[in-house]
Amino acid sequence: MAARRIHAKCLCGGVRIDADVESLTIAVCHCDVCRRWCGGPFMALEGARDVTIAGTDYLGLYESSGWGERGFCRNCGSSLFFRLKDASMYGISAMACSDITDAHLAEQIFIDSKPGWYELANDTKTLTGAQFLAQFASDEERPHG
Repeated sequence: MAARRIHAKCLCGGVRIDADVESLTIAVCHCDVCRRWCGGPFMALEGARDVTIAGTDYLGLYESSGWGERGFCRNCGSSLFFRLKDASMYGISAMACSDITDAHLAEQIFIDSKPGWYELANDTKTLTGAQFLAQFASDEERPHG
């Protein structure tokens, strides 16, 4: 399958993101950090590459762990992406994308951190926080947090 170019932007349009993805697969993170950051579970298109960001004057970065940072618009507050500090891995906010109507929800992580008062109806792979983090050999490789 050929890579597909996706387009995302914040609410005010000040920050715009273009990236290539191999598939329109969405992963949902229910961790405490993601839920506080975006007001709900973070839904991301993962595996984005060749990421181009326009409007960097509006782009804010928050170092949320020793290995990762979160990008947001400093003008309107929109949550835009999670990335490793070296920018080798991006999770682009699915909610910021305008052209992914054929995407599918495939995975939920930190399912053990999800509040009991909501449930997603999709049949997905689920991982606890410990199961998800166990996939990585070291703290530096961990993509969330």
